[in-house]
Amino acid sequence: SSLSIYLLPLPFSPFSLERARDYLHKTGRFIVIGGIVSPVHDSYGKQGLVSSRHRLTMCQLAVQSSDWIRVDPWECYQDTWQTTCSVLEHHRDLMKRVTGCILSNVNTPSLTPVIGQPQNETPQPIYQNSNLSNKPTAVKFFGKVGESLSRICCVRPPMERFTFVELRILLLCGSDLLESFCIPGLWNEADMEVIVGDFGIVVVPRDGADTDRIMNHSSILRKYKNNILVVKDDVNHPMAVVSSTKSRLALQHGDGHVVDYLCQPVIDYILKSQLYLNASG
Repeated sequence: SSLSIYLLPLPFSPFSLERARDYLHKTGRFIVIGGIVSPVHDSYGKQGLVSSRHRLTMCQLAVQSSDWIRVDPWECYQDTWQTTCSVLEHHRDLMKRVTGCILSNVNTPSLTPVIGQPQNETPQPIYQNSNLSNKPTAVKFFGKVGESLSRICCVRPPMERFTFVELRILLLCGSDLLESFCIPGLWNEADMEVIVGDFGIVVVPRDGADTDRIMNHSSILRKYKNNILVVKDDVNHPMAVVSSTKSRLALQHGDGHVVDYLCQPVIDYILKSQLYLNASG
């Protein structure tokens, strides 16, 4: 079995994580032990992007009742925008240091005990920004990961009878991000190799997107097709049409259906801060 943690870029709804986790549990191949929400840096460059101060708050409000999803501020508190690849690598290295587990890549699975072996590495600063006011977030999250692993394997049997697993971090995205991999020059090919080849991705289709067609348009996606896990559930699932732009437009026009995929504290915050006024961002 594989113990997986998801790193999710904005636009974000906790229901997407829930949907992906439910599907992967049904496959019988995965035990999902945690989800990381990583808001992008303000210098990402998207037109109308709301300040990270607002995005962090909304994400925290959205997951405040969750016992397995955490918001990590590391990415948006760096000096500048970080690539998706570098963010994945940061969380992989952080998890490795905090839990003491050896993480395996998709193509090079390691036979590692759930609790893992100490890495005997010199401790490194977890956050580069010394002014970060919420430094314990990631540490607390990965501490909970360690607790989860301990619960799964609360009594360590003799090594010859020990069950080995893969411990992995995967990127969760919508089919629109998957399709962006096919745009020439948009992504660094070396980064794509790492993201899809080493980590792997979980895709939640949107608006009935044909993920097989999308993957056939990229040589790298075709090469690592087995590392791309597509959530296959009810095609009419309400989460298939969720997007941040549609949410803002719904709020702007008083569409009550927004409550189907946004929790009330987030709606209240958006209305109070009038974030819906710029429907493009």
